[in-house]
Amino acid sequence: MDLSIDDFQMSIGNDYPELRDALRKLCANFPATYWRDLDKEEAYPDAFVKAMGDGGYLSSLIPEEYGGLGLPFRAAQVTLQTVHEEGCNAGACIAQMYTMGTVLKHGNEDQKQRYLPKIATGELRLQAFGVTEPGAGSETLKLKTKAVRHGDKYLVNGQKIWTSRVAHSDLMLLLARTTPLDEIKHRKHGLSVFLLDIKQGLKDGTIEIKPIDIMTNHLTYEVFFKDAVIPVEDLIGEEGEGFSYILSSMNAERTLAGGLIIGAGNWLMKKAVEYANERVVFGGPIAKNQGIQFPIANAYAELDAADLMCRRAAALLDAGIPCGYEVNASKHLAAESAWNAADVAMQTYGGFGVAREYDVERIWREVRHFRTAPISTNLILAYIGQHKLGMPKSY
Repeated sequence: MDLSIDDFQMSIGNDYPELRDALRKLCANFPATYWRDLDKEEAYPDAFVKAMGDGGYLSSLIPEEYGGLGLPFRAAQVTLQTVHEEGCNAGACIAQMYTMGTVLKHGNEDQKQRYLPKIATGELRLQAFGVTEPGAGSETLKLKTKAVRHGDKYLVNGQKIWTSRVAHSDLMLLLARTTPLDEIKHRKHGLSVFLLDIKQGLKDGTIEIKPIDIMTNHLTYEVFFKDAVIPVEDLIGEEGEGFSYILSSMNAERTLAGGLIIGAGNWLMKKAVEYANERVVFGGPIAKNQGIQFPIANAYAELDAADLMCRRAAALLDAGIPCGYEVNASKHLAAESAWNAADVAMQTYGGFGVAREYDVERIWREVRHFRTAPISTNLILAYIGQHKLGMPKSY
């Protein structure tokens, strides 16, 4: 059957229309003033996260047998994209959607039964991902936080950094060293993954958190562990094999982040076009000037292309096909194209671009952040150079 161009655009551009419509209605309850106030106060969007949880959206990737919606990655990607296209911010939601994947894929049935249904309903928030350390940064395999077994428990000592939402989470997915670096046969071994009870650690003083003052309202912290207790039953999978487990969560994170970033870029494009059509200078709308129109058109085309790569990454993840290149490339292209869109929107608005009431500067800051996190541009390019193009290892 032949498709018209309109049919084709509908098939690739408006998948999951009912999901998008429902999310737009939800987001309408959280106008720009809500996000501006939160940004000013550096506060957590409790009401928004609750609404997303009550709607079941944070359980998108949890199978129905554990109380979730059991949707594919593309649907979860669309969820985050739509939220950002409506001018809202899903930064506090994304981790709740993907961190549980490590439990789902590598946990035992007891762990799945104990945790996944409560994560699905929002009774438990698992939205803290404890990986990065001050001395290791992106060099994950050299992290030093230790988990030493003592009978039926592990005692954790060390430090994590850039751990977002830890103050608003019940559980942390923690990567820690269980075998000293000089005792392992291969650097990918010796790390283990745990579910850590944050609230209990804060209560008994074995966990300390300190907020990091950054340019975006991501509520990120340094976390210090001093004999923090983890029961043996909360070790995920086999001891020493945690790095391979965590990679699946990282792939999910980058794929979902791509949708989120594309959504922010689309919001910026919409605002740039609206303003360019409305703003009259020298007797006509500034949108007719090629100096305004062409950069917007170019940014739009870049975003559209990046969106296709994000869809490709999600499709491969859903199919269970190895897709390290696609996942990394999609996040990279989304971040670069959205940053270009942010710059174009800022330039289109001129002086008003830095006025908080227009929200462009807030989204501009958010989008710039994504060129560095959850993985930096340089690391992605190094990965592509080595693993896709066969060039020498650079890191």
